[in-house]
Amino acid sequence: MKVALIGASGFIGQHILAEATNRKHQVTALVRDTSKVAAHPQVTSKALDVHNAAQVTAALVGHDAAIISLHHNGLDLQALINAVKASGVPRLIVVGGAGSLEVAPGVQVVDTPEFPAEWKPIALAAREFLNLLRAEKVLDWTYLSPSAFIEPGERTGKFRLGKDQLLVNEQGESRISNQDFAIALIDELETPTHSQQRFTVGY
Repeated sequence: MKVALIGASGFIGQHILAEATNRKHQVTALVRDTSKVAAHPQVTSKALDVHNAAQVTAALVGHDAAIISLHHNGLDLQALINAVKASGVPRLIVVGGAGSLEVAPGVQVVDTPEFPAEWKPIALAAREFLNLLRAEKVLDWTYLSPSAFIEPGERTGKFRLGKDQLLVNEQGESRISNQDFAIALIDELETPTHSQQRFTVGY
């Protein structure tokens, strides 16, 4: 596929880029600084100001799918959604947050007392993005939330998928590696099973 990846040099985006190219997809890496994207025969790097809606629309035209892998705070999220729609790209996959996952009926991670204050603005913006997408009736979107802790690790290919509840292992931990998160996302790109839905991945 021809995929546009916004945030291809970021904490999670770089792993999505690696997974996509490993599977022979052609990727347009849309980043602030193109020097942060290594040269690769399947990758075209382009500078993008994500705050410029017209520029976002133009950058996405002609792709089979768009992937957004950015912190969502500080962005005009509705303008970003509108820019995606205006581009005519048929599919949007968003790297979301874990804060909007439920730990009990009606109780989301971000609203628990132990949620770190420094991460709250990012988590609340990610939740807002999900809510805006859920109001979308036309756009074919998917929102993938990681586990509570996501960090570089092994590419195991062994993980569980869930919907709106935080996944925890037998030790009560909620974890996923960046590499396995990327597998789950590119799996969804290749075989769509969560159209206009959020899902999550964890061990």
